[in-house]
This record gives sequence, C-alpha cells and structure tokens, in this order.
Amino acid sequence: MTTVGYGEIIFQSHIGQLFTVIVILSGVVMIFGYLFPLVVTPQLEKTLRRELPSRVSVDFKNHIIIYGYNQLVETLIVELDEDRIPFAVIDENEHTINHLIARKIMCVHGEASDENVLLNSNIRTARILIANQNDEKNASIILTAKELCNIKVISLVEDVAKEGYLKYAGADQVISPKTLFGTYLGRKAVDPLTDHLAGATRFFEDLNIVEFPIYPGSSLISMKLKDTNIRKKTGANIVGLWTGGSLSLNPGPEDIIKESSVLLTVGTDKQLEALKKLTR
Repeated sequence: MTTVGYGEIIFQSHIGQLFTVIVILSGVVMIFGYLFPLVVTPQLEKTLRRELPSRVSVDFKNHIIIYGYNQLVETLIVELDEDRIPFAVIDENEHTINHLIARKIMCVHGEASDENVLLNSNIRTARILIANQNDEKNASIILTAKELCNIKVISLVEDVAKEGYLKYAGADQVISPKTLFGTYLGRKAVDPLTDHLAGATRFFEDLNIVEFPIYPGSSLISMKLKDTNIRKKTGANIVGLWTGGSLSLNPGPEDIIKESSVLLTVGTDKQLEALKKLTR
C-alpha cells in the first residue's frame, strides 16, 4: 500500500530513511486519491440520487403532470398554486429537482418517457399531462402516456412544422409559445397605428376586456383615477391597474396613472375605442 515493497531494499542513511518516509506518505495519499474518485464519490452520488423523489403519494390524484421545468412552467406553477390545483413536475435534471424540493413543490426525478416514472406519478388518476421538452422527447412522452391510459395530453412544440407529428403521436392539443408570443408582439406593435381593439377578449355578449398601455403624451398621465372621469367620458370601467409590474384589481380612486401603467378595462367596443383615444 505504501509502495516501498516488502523490505528487500532498506536504506540505512538518514537521507535514505527520509526518502522512504516521503515515498510512504506519497503512496498513502495516492491510494486515497484513487479511492475517493473511483469508489467513495460514486457511492455518495448513488446515495444522494436515491434520496431524490421517485414517486408521488398513492392518494395523490386528479392532478396535472408537467414534464420539463423552465420559466414558462414557473408562470404556470404560480397560476396553479393560486387556484389550488394539484400538480407534479417531472424532470431528469438533479439540480432542477433539488430546486423544486427546496420550494416544497411536488416533483419526481426521472425521464417521463420511462413508463415506470409516469406510473409513479399516478398518471392513471391524473387530469392532464403537459409535455414541455424538445419535439422528439415530447413525441416519446406522448406515445408512452397514451399506451398507459387515455389521459389528455397538451404538448408544446418548438418547430410549428412538427405540430402534425405530435398530434399523430396522440397529443390532444399542441401549443407553440413562440407563435403565440410573436402574435402578441405583432398585435402590440401595430396597436398604436390602428383604430380596432387589439388583444380584446369577449367574455359576455357585447362586453370585452382589454389592456390599454398608457403612451407618452397621454392626458391621463399623473392623474388620479377619480379625476380622469373615464366612466363618465367613455362608459368603460377600470377593473385593474398594472403599475411597476404589479396588478391591482379593483383600484381605488386615489391610485395614480403613470406613463408605465396599463389599464385593465371592461366595456363595449364603442366605449373601449373612446378610452383608447385617451390613452394615446
């Protein structure tokens, strides 16, 4: 172990004995140097890996399974938390799983295309499976899930041209975030140049809800809501106010409209068009 042999050669001088001591110490260091990376470290990694969650509780049901964590999923997680909808995130990245564990988010470590991982996520009692990986992995996830049960699958797609393949694999709905975001940006870009209501959502007969950004030069800037007389002038109702990235629902009359504000408004097409002119 100390690399000095069995005593066939023994140094008698002090310099020779000092050399022997150095050889012995270096041999011991070398042994442990090989022992840790080749034996100890792999065993520690296996132990830590076994501690990563590999399944959800048996009574966990009527939930949403999300495969693949990223910033898009982070937004979804916030929405699901607010609505108290149960969900579990599957990811093969250990760092991501540890991050989710630290935040006390239900998660499972493994590849979702692995049948056992999906079964351990209680896929047969789940409501929806969301595939959020690259197109090839998503296809594999969809095929595996559909073999296990008839769960509704929503798949995200990177290349819109591959949408048909994912649907053929069994996806009930295919969503392209890039297309949606591009369409949204396009509408926002042309909004100041058009008279129609861009991004309006009709929710009851002739009533729409729409966001109006406040543009530089608008007469509403620095005014309190009560002083704008928006309802008297246009008939539209202000139901929310975005300021500094925070949404205030049912804003108060003392709230001030800033250049960076966005008004969340409800009204008919005619009322909203009148309000739109005030935001310009």
